[in-house]
Amino acid sequence: MPESRPGPWTICHVDAERKFSGGEVQVFLLMQGLRAAGHRSILIAPPGSESCARARRDGFEVREVALRSDLDFLSVIQLTVILRELNPDLVHLHTGRAAWLGGLAARQALVPAIVTRRMDRRVRRGWRTRLVYGRLTRAVAAISDSVAHGLIEGGVAQSRIVVIHSSIDPAAHRPERSRAEVRSELGVGVDEPVVLMVGSLVLRKGHGVLFDALARLAKHGLQPSVWLAGEGSERAELERQAAALAPGQVRFLGQRRDVADLLAAADIFAMPSLHEGLGVAALEALQAGCAVVASRVGGLAEVVEDGVSGLLVPPADPASLAEAVEKLIRDPGLRARLAEAGRARIHARYRASAMVAGYEALYRRVLAEGALHPSR
Repeated sequence: MPESRPGPWTICHVDAERKFSGGEVQVFLLMQGLRAAGHRSILIAPPGSESCARARRDGFEVREVALRSDLDFLSVIQLTVILRELNPDLVHLHTGRAAWLGGLAARQALVPAIVTRRMDRRVRRGWRTRLVYGRLTRAVAAISDSVAHGLIEGGVAQSRIVVIHSSIDPAAHRPERSRAEVRSELGVGVDEPVVLMVGSLVLRKGHGVLFDALARLAKHGLQPSVWLAGEGSERAELERQAAALAPGQVRFLGQRRDVADLLAAADIFAMPSLHEGLGVAALEALQAGCAVVASRVGGLAEVVEDGVSGLLVPPADPASLAEAVEKLIRDPGLRARLAEAGRARIHARYRASAMVAGYEALYRRVLAEGALHPSR
């Protein structure tokens, strides 16, 4: 392992996910920012994953390792060989499985490692947590204060934790089509209220809470069109719920690459999550100037300032969600004020450049501690 130096550095990023979601967006924003600063980033991910395909398309070096399960110790051996070959300055672990398997490999290869924690659930106390966050890695980046709190409750030393917020690149979220064009394509009138939700079709995102809220709004004479962008294991069940609770209102759009266009065409962005580490989709909505209503959970409660840059409601509370959506539908002036404040909040706190600078500072701190040794 080379001695610590001011840079440029070679960083190996390990991501065990096969699908591409909010966490992977952050990995790529970071790698792109590091490249712009002169550093070398190498992605290690499962073969056939969307991350591998995108990394190659974007000109990043890629190494493929299966990372099939937490018991895939063959992958630990393969990772160790790769790390010894590449001899990076540091390994950055981006998922729970990556932290475990990659942490073991980095330790064997004598390469210092850090991990990013994105989930707001409390870390379980036990030998594995002590090993991953105490011996295998030197520091952990939490994407929100809520995530940091969960780490501390799980027994991770506060001195090892630094909060580095997830972020967005505003330049990457400019719509390419007009509001009228998108609405025409999706069969919605110019003045018809539209609620947009972007996220995986899984239980923790709270789609069912939104459907219950829609049923309540209908009793008040409001039937906004609802667009759901995303895919997931619960799609069939959610389609059944939507047909029963909000017939004819909900359109499942599948995975979309034109989220910026959808945000520009919608009036309200709903994020009724039951759990959320931070909520990158909410960042995108704030940047787009789409009025946000979200659950008061995890990092969402930090991203959205209630009554200032959006509206917060209790999780799993369809009555409160319906009330907030109705308020936004009936008050375009409120929507405009929230939109203006939302953009300002993104500029002040959640720019990609700030995230990259935060990680560079963390890398510098970790590398200043010096090389690993077998006895340490």
